[in-house]
Amino acid sequence: MARLSVRQWSLAGLAFCVLMMAVALGLEHIVGLEPCPLCIFQRVAVIAAGLVFALAAIHNPAGRVGAALYGVLGLAAVGGGIGVAGRHLWLQSLPADEVPSCGPGLDYMLEILPLQEVMNMVLSGSGECAEIDFLFLGVSLPGWTLVGFIVLALAPLGMLLSAMRERG
Repeated sequence: MARLSVRQWSLAGLAFCVLMMAVALGLEHIVGLEPCPLCIFQRVAVIAAGLVFALAAIHNPAGRVGAALYGVLGLAAVGGGIGVAGRHLWLQSLPADEVPSCGPGLDYMLEILPLQEVMNMVLSGSGECAEIDFLFLGVSLPGWTLVGFIVLALAPLGMLLSAMRERG
């Protein structure tokens, strides 16, 4: 890998986040696919990573501590996205008789339940998250999102490498 600065890694990560959100919003508003609760959580992870990358690009820390901090924060956001996408893929792989029943909508749950309980309910899954509405090259959307998060992980890893280079 080339010796990129924290700002360059951040801008690359931010650009990839924008691309991921553009695809998600295009599939929703142009193709007409409604996002399930796990899809929405994956979007939150993309946005969180994008915010970390935007702050890192604006700040452009010169020292290793700042580069490491942004790298760890970015990796945490991306890791959360990888976890949710993996969970989504697992739900989609379940046999039909093991798929959890559909629960209330995410908007309704957010209105009446504490956030921790909503997160537990969404991550435990629902029938709507197990449906495969769209395949591209034989891979479902959570599979492509997982690939996207793995590629996106290169940006915070690059920032951590930058921090290590500063050290040695």
